Amino acid sequence: MSGRRSLVWLGLTPEPERELPPTVAALRTPERSTATAPPHLAAAERRRVESLILHGSRRSWLRYLAEVTDLVTAVADGSRPGDRRAALLAGEVVLDHHRMLIGLPGPGYDRTATDRRALEDAVRTLRTGAAEGGRG
Repeated sequence: MSGRRSLVWLGLTPEPERELPPTVAALRTPERSTATAPPHLAAAERRRVESLILHGSRRSWLRYLAEVTDLVTAVADGSRPGDRRAALLAGEVVLDHHRMLIGLPGPGYDRTATDRRALEDAVRTLRTGAAEGGRG
């Protein structure tokens, strides 16, 4: 594959590109009390994800997912307001993605180890809050 960029990272799963844009847009607007963001913000997030997929690299994609991880963990630990159901969905999607990286060549799985641990804790916290009837 000399001279060509590796696209193997694109073949993992379609869930991040399908699920994350509206959910992340909702998390980026913490003043809202629901898991839905205004349509223009969701569309902007979708364009960002599409641009990353079409023109980005594995590294830029993982940077985006690290941003999502930061949003999720901040909602889970209470340092940022936000819809806990949206945070849980985003956390589960990114965590599943990061776990699947073990099957791909390259350093992606090792690079996401810290984020995986943070997401595991956040998802556990968010699930417990949902089970206890926490705001979401």
